[in-house]
Amino acid sequence: MTEAQAPVLTLRGLAVEFNTPSARFRAVDGVSLAVEHGRTLALVGESGSGKSVTTLSILRLLRPPLARIAAGEILFRGRDGRIRDLAQLDERRMRAIRGDEIGLIFQEPMTSLNPVLTVGAQIAQAIRLHRAVSKRAAAAEARTLLRLVEIDDAARRAASYPHQLSGGMRQRVMIAMAIACRPVLLLADEPTTALDVTVQAQILRLLRRLQREFGMGVLFITHNLGVVAEIADHVAVMYGGQIVESAPVASLFDAPRHPYTRALLASLPDPSLTHAPHRRLRVVPGQVVDPRRPPPGCRFEPRCARAAADCRRGPPEVVAANALHDVRCLHWSEA
Repeated sequence: MTEAQAPVLTLRGLAVEFNTPSARFRAVDGVSLAVEHGRTLALVGESGSGKSVTTLSILRLLRPPLARIAAGEILFRGRDGRIRDLAQLDERRMRAIRGDEIGLIFQEPMTSLNPVLTVGAQIAQAIRLHRAVSKRAAAAEARTLLRLVEIDDAARRAASYPHQLSGGMRQRVMIAMAIACRPVLLLADEPTTALDVTVQAQILRLLRRLQREFGMGVLFITHNLGVVAEIADHVAVMYGGQIVESAPVASLFDAPRHPYTRALLASLPDPSLTHAPHRRLRVVPGQVVDPRRPPPGCRFEPRCARAAADCRRGPPEVVAANALHDVRCLHWSEA
């Protein structure tokens, strides 16, 4: 594969190690995935599975000695078509990439936006950090970006402070900042979690439109499988710091292979059962694995109804269920 054909982002065996007073452990362990140009990869899993740590590692926002990249590669294909291993870049070169070639949308905009600056000033600041433009030109571009993310009366809203905007509008401001420099890769860390269903649908539609316009690759972090069905082309399911299943979105929903993926899908509410309002939702039993004390075998084994003796002997390898569908399970074919 030539550099021009390579994915915009490729993780190979990424491992992230945390060093705390009580223990040293791997919160992310051997993660491999790829984000194609103009496509969306959804990274799915419960809270504590390692999704956000993976995202922060890509941008090198985890700092030693608390956390470090212990192994693996973070291969990024920039605007110029060159592939760089972000794990090997120094801080100066990473600062040039963050916010320029790679955009990031945080989960909670109220804690990510500066409360004492207008939203227009914050967007303009992001532009001037990477572009040699005047304050007036950056302010004009900020208003253009607010219109691009479908905020009405952009001039007035640019002069507003974050607390004067609704949650949905604040998230649109965060999206405007993330795309201000037309990145080739967008990292969206649970960008719809704090929003109501109607606003969530609007934000997903907006992200799909912007992706088509700019041709961005998108890594979409979420625990909501309903959102995955709306926005993703490919899905990687994460558990205990590892990818346990990876497949095109239709294949994963139609024929999930890993017991954890099956349990997640089974826990979704069934909208057809409106006649049974008191029906209990199914849950995944047990607790998410403690990364400080992972089991010796499969990390899902303590919660898995299908676990056998060989699941406890050693960690399972990733195998191909078919050409596009990978799974980390010894008994994936025993549906």
